[in-house]
Parts: sequence; C-alpha cells; structure tokens
Amino acid sequence: MARPVTSFTCQDCGATHKKWAGRCDACGAWNTIVEEAPLSQGPGRGLGAAKGRTVALSALSTEEPPPPRAESGIAEFDRVLGGGLVPGSAILVGGDPGIGKSTLLLQAAAAFAGRGANAIYISGEEASAQVRMRAQRLGLAEAPVRLGAETALRDILTTLDAERPDLAIVDSIQTLWSDTVEAAPGSVSQVRASAHELVTFAKKRGVAVIIVGHVTKDGQIAGPRVVEHMVDTVLYFEGERGHQFRILRAVKNRFGPADEIGVFEMTGGGLAEVANPSALFLSERGQPSPGSAVFAGIEGTRPVLTEIQALVAPSTLASPRRTVVGLDSGRVSTILAVLEARCGIPFAGLDVFLNVAGGMRVLEPAADLAIAAALLSAREDSALPADCVTFGEISLSGALRPVAQAENRLKEAQKLGFSQAIIPAASKIEGARDMRLDRTADLTSFVGEVFGAG
Repeated sequence: MARPVTSFTCQDCGATHKKWAGRCDACGAWNTIVEEAPLSQGPGRGLGAAKGRTVALSALSTEEPPPPRAESGIAEFDRVLGGGLVPGSAILVGGDPGIGKSTLLLQAAAAFAGRGANAIYISGEEASAQVRMRAQRLGLAEAPVRLGAETALRDILTTLDAERPDLAIVDSIQTLWSDTVEAAPGSVSQVRASAHELVTFAKKRGVAVIIVGHVTKDGQIAGPRVVEHMVDTVLYFEGERGHQFRILRAVKNRFGPADEIGVFEMTGGGLAEVANPSALFLSERGQPSPGSAVFAGIEGTRPVLTEIQALVAPSTLASPRRTVVGLDSGRVSTILAVLEARCGIPFAGLDVFLNVAGGMRVLEPAADLAIAAALLSAREDSALPADCVTFGEISLSGALRPVAQAENRLKEAQKLGFSQAIIPAASKIEGARDMRLDRTADLTSFVGEVFGAG
C-alpha cells in the first residue's frame, strides 16, 4: 500500500507545498505554512477488496419538476437568486468590510420570516445585542427571526439539526472553528472544513444555508477556492464607500443565470431596492459635456444603461497617468493603442482618467465603443448628442464587431428617451425601431463621422 503523502498548506493563500518553508512562494507571506494530515485511505485496490454500494443511474430524458422556490418579497434579491431561494441550497456571499452584507442578509432573513419561513441568524462576528441594535435601526425589531451568537461549528450544526429551519444564515465562515481541525479560525483548513460541513448539512436536511465570507485585498473571497466550488451560488456584494449604490452580483448559480445583478440604494433605514437601475445611474446626468458617453450594457438578463466619463489633460510627467475606475484597465490600454495605430490619434503626453458613474463596474467587451467615444469626446473637447447611446466591440484591426442582445439594449435605451444609437454595422436588429441607428463598420469611420477627424 502506498504511503500517505503529507502536505504543507499556506494559511493565507491555500497554496500547497511538498515540504515546510518559512516563506510561501505563492503569496510571499512568512510563517504561514503548516502541516496537514493526509486523508484517510479509501477501499483497498483489486477485485478482492471490499466493494461499495451500487449507485442508482438514470437517463438524461428523465423529467423532474423544477425545484420549489421561496420568494422573500425583495425583488432584487430574488432576481439574483434566480427567482427565489431553493431548499437545500448553499449560498456564499462575499463583499468588502462595511459594504452592507450583514444589513442585506438581516433584511432578507426578516423578509423570509415575514412570509412564514423559519429563519435563524447565527452571528460569529457580533454579539446578539449588536445584531438587535442593527435590527432596531432597520425597523426589524419585531421580525420573527431567531438569533444566535456562536463560533463553534459543532454547536451550530447541533442547534440547526434540532430546530430544522427553512433558512440559516451564518455570518461569517472565517470566524467558525471545528474541533476536528488543529488550526486557528479563519485558516484555510478551518474554512474548508467548516464549508464542507455546512454544505453537507444543507443537502442532507434540506435547509437553505447562506454563508458570509470575507474578501481579500484583490476582491476575491478569502480562503481556498474550493469553497466556491462546494456551494451552489456565489454572490458578491459590490459598491464604493462614497456612493450610495450597492450591487449584488451572481458569479455562479446552479439554479439560475450567472452574472445577474440586483441594485440597492443605501439609506438611513437600510438597503432599498432599485427597480430601474438605468434611470438611477443616469439621474444626475445634466447637459451634454465633453468626455461623456452612455453605454447600453447587459448584466445577466437585464439591460442597464450607464454613463462612462473620461478626462484627457496634458501631462507634466514622463509617464502619463492612466487612472481607470469601474473598467478593465487592460482593455482601456488596448483601445488607446488601437486609436493611435489605426486612427492616428495619439494620447502620448496626455493624462487619461476614466470612470463609470454611480460606482458601477463594466467588464463586457461591448463597452469598447463607448469607451472610445468618451476618450475622443474628451480629447477633442466635443460633446456627443444627449440622446445618443452606443455599444460595440473593437478588434485590434479597428473593426467594430457586433455584440449579443442588441435588441434588448436598444429597447432599454428607447424606454429611457434615447432616440439615437451608434452600433456596429453588422448588428442584427429585428423589426422596426423608432430610433435612428447609425451603423459604423470600423473605428476610423466612427471617428470621421462623429468627430470629423480620422
């Protein structure tokens, strides 16, 4: 029989090493590598070894009813979940400290409990009195949510097994500790073991479990990535401290569409859902000004209009600044290179600042044309029409490529009063549209038609 192999794991990043070292080669942290005991050996090899039970197999054509869902009544929260909460599902919610994760989940627990669900909120970070104070500020003091403050995983699972709630919220997994693992709370081993136990409990008992996770400075959920593979749904709660808008984004969902978003507004009474995000993101947009372009984007299944702002100014530095907020900086650098190489419009010696209004994050390639329009508008000091939206992907050759769901993007723009759209020439639009569509084949034509240059 092969000898079990001992592994050494970094407690900060989760990287595995063959032997102990004082410094982790993956993340550079010191004194974070600890020895992990090997897993117990499974059944012996060969036909004479003990056999396991036969697994029941079924055909792909088997028709099963869709899983039942429980709605909270918070439309934006239910939308991100795919239509409601599925019994027995495990959901991981991550976000920056102080962004409002606990507030959102306390409101969600109160909403589910108000509809007859048995909801339990387990807090490992705050005392029960602190959670009650938050509930009073949110006007939820009378909500039928049962509260507990505990960090011992064995005690939490015993309590949940005895109570059998419909929904259990654990805040947060980094504070839990299992007595079967010899490591500090928050370590990779503890997080992995706690997540495994909670997910297993959710599946066996049919209890929906929502787990709160901390994030690293890079914006990823802290701990091993295997936790995100264990759970059914991974949600990120995003937003900027200086903005009142918060965005709940699904990056993984086994029971609904991924990349779906829910938009909330932080108020004195908690988080208020925003039914029309496009109108909210464009509400403070005044008269047309240079450096502003409206992008018609798609977030999940929802079309969302956002304003991309650019500022181009002469630089006194040897290396001009490139500051990007809410966009992919690598994509912006590519667009600047295409503008210079294919259109002959240099940005050397110029500082470039780009921002998405309202704290929104836009990562889809369809925003390329809107970014280029905002950059050119700022550089040429020429404003785009106020009733114009744009979208399209820019290739390295300068050609404009069509993007998906162009019809839905135009419908949302028309609903908000936009009467003109600049789109790639190859975009397929079905049916008549009460909008002026300016089709452009490449970036050079776009620069010449819109800004009279090129």
